[in-house]
Amino acid sequence: MPTLIPYRLGRWKFRCIILVMHDANTLRGVDLNLLVILNALLMERHVSRTAARLHMSQPAVSHALGRLRHLFDDPLLIRRDGRLVPSAKALEIAPALADALRQVRDVLGPKGFDPAGEKRTFRLAMSDYGSAVLLPGLVRKLRLEAPGVDLTITQSGREAMLGRVLEGDCDLALGVFPDLPGRMEAQVLFVERFACLADRETLGGRDHLDIADYLRRPHMLVAMEDGSSEIEAALRATGHVRRIAVTLPHWGTAPRLIVGTELLLTVARRTLAPQQHDPAFAVFEPPFPIPPFRFVQVWHERRSSDPAHRWLRTALAQVSVALDED
Repeated sequence: MPTLIPYRLGRWKFRCIILVMHDANTLRGVDLNLLVILNALLMERHVSRTAARLHMSQPAVSHALGRLRHLFDDPLLIRRDGRLVPSAKALEIAPALADALRQVRDVLGPKGFDPAGEKRTFRLAMSDYGSAVLLPGLVRKLRLEAPGVDLTITQSGREAMLGRVLEGDCDLALGVFPDLPGRMEAQVLFVERFACLADRETLGGRDHLDIADYLRRPHMLVAMEDGSSEIEAALRATGHVRRIAVTLPHWGTAPRLIVGTELLLTVARRTLAPQQHDPAFAVFEPPFPIPPFRFVQVWHERRSSDPAHRWLRTALAQVSVALDED
């Protein structure tokens, strides 16, 4: 009798997988590699990405999906609006399948996870701010420890980033997410505070501004979309409103627009690291309280047990710790 996928007797969901496949005897004729492909399909929800992840051809994955549909007597993944959406049965078995494969890796596979041998592309959704703060350290770490791991970075608003993670189009979303939908997990990477940036010559020898001078100046707002920001909300709480003279979506351009003007930029402090020691600029505390924010990485629970994904999350956490040590 061949060794089958181990499972705990109390895991009724996993037993459902076995029962769906007619009876225990049918397992003798089942290629258990199909379950590895199914697990990847349920995580990626995309045939081409699954093929790339498993180092298979796209036709081979499509053929495997056909065999899986016959095996489970269920469509498993249904094309809807150009996407592959899991069926109800697929959603039911996905957690138990992932757990069963993890146990197989624990029993039969090498101990631990070797990033040096991993070949994979991760898709991260993050803002311009997140890219500037985290990517330099992350890319250096990947080149040193996991040279076969590639990154694809996308940028969009908060809801769109979460939607991409939910749909399986992104592995991780990094940013500020006050509210998370169900089945999403998150880890705080760091707590960020705000600072002001001004052309030093316009301060008349001062190293900061009081609230009256702050409000008299024109301001620059960095935002992906039109609308108020955390800064506006904090300022309104004090009974004041500032004039926004320039709104732009990328913080990287903003400091250059400050030079030679009376414009003020109030942004997350970590983005101002290059200007902190530049004599042309003054970096100082806002003259009113702005609550700090938590910068987090967010992923779907279906990816929690993936060893490569878990390693990437740990790498990002380590890069974040190093930011505070610099």
